[in-house]
Amino acid sequence: MRGYSKIRVLFLALMLGVAGYLARDGFAQTQPAAAPITIPPGGGVNPAQPREAAGLMQLILNHKDPVFFTIMALSVAGLTLIIQGFIKNRAAVFMPETTTNQIRELIAQRKFRELIDFTENDPSFISKTLNPALKRAPSFAGMKEAMETAIGEQTAEQFRRIEYLNIIGNLGPLLGLLGTVLGMIYAFQAVASTGGQADVGALSDGISVALCHTFLGLMLAVPCLAAFGVLRTMVDRLTIRGALLAEELLLMIKPAEPRPPLAAPARPVGAAPVARPPLAPPLGAARPTA
Repeated sequence: MRGYSKIRVLFLALMLGVAGYLARDGFAQTQPAAAPITIPPGGGVNPAQPREAAGLMQLILNHKDPVFFTIMALSVAGLTLIIQGFIKNRAAVFMPETTTNQIRELIAQRKFRELIDFTENDPSFISKTLNPALKRAPSFAGMKEAMETAIGEQTAEQFRRIEYLNIIGNLGPLLGLLGTVLGMIYAFQAVASTGGQADVGALSDGISVALCHTFLGLMLAVPCLAAFGVLRTMVDRLTIRGALLAEELLLMIKPAEPRPPLAAPARPVGAAPVARPPLAPPLGAARPTA
């Protein structure tokens, strides 16, 4: 499990490094760009007009629209879910050692009423799966059935918590595609409004909007889907370990089953009854005379 924790830390460090790289000042620095091609009144091309090209972040911030704000809101929500997922989906949260030791101690002391109260208030995976089984005592079959049902419910609940990352990750490319379509509409609208004589600047503005939205959609989808895949594997492993531990604790509470009475051996059909020797007279009793 320590090796798996190292992989989780490396994954978080990689994501933070990528985010820092994208947000650093180098992205916002201006870069020289070719001068736009304009047609002066006298005819000919005048390439001497300088223009400063904004960096990627500045270019994105210059095109704020509903798609942009939607992607930004989902990015904040996705980052929050990723951080919460890696914090909550740990063995120390699913099956804390203190909780497990406390349950073992209460079972050893046969304090079942205190055990039910403890598991009722404890939020760990072990307590939530063991508590319904304790309420079905003393029937061990009913206890086992209740525990299996609780394990299924808790496992589904853990998967539902990280499923939102999958939804956000799948929405990212769709929102980027929506922004791309809007950008292409702007570009062709600029061409149509000038009767097909739009300059390169007006045409490229719509195309840049389209590509910026595509970029934002992919930047939203890639981290969310990657984190969802890692968290899904973590939840699967932890729920299996928690189920095995809960079953082990349940076996410690298993009541002793009464032994069935020994049945007399069956007599074959048609066999003569076995003759029993006569009982000896009790001591001191008078014996019959001949």
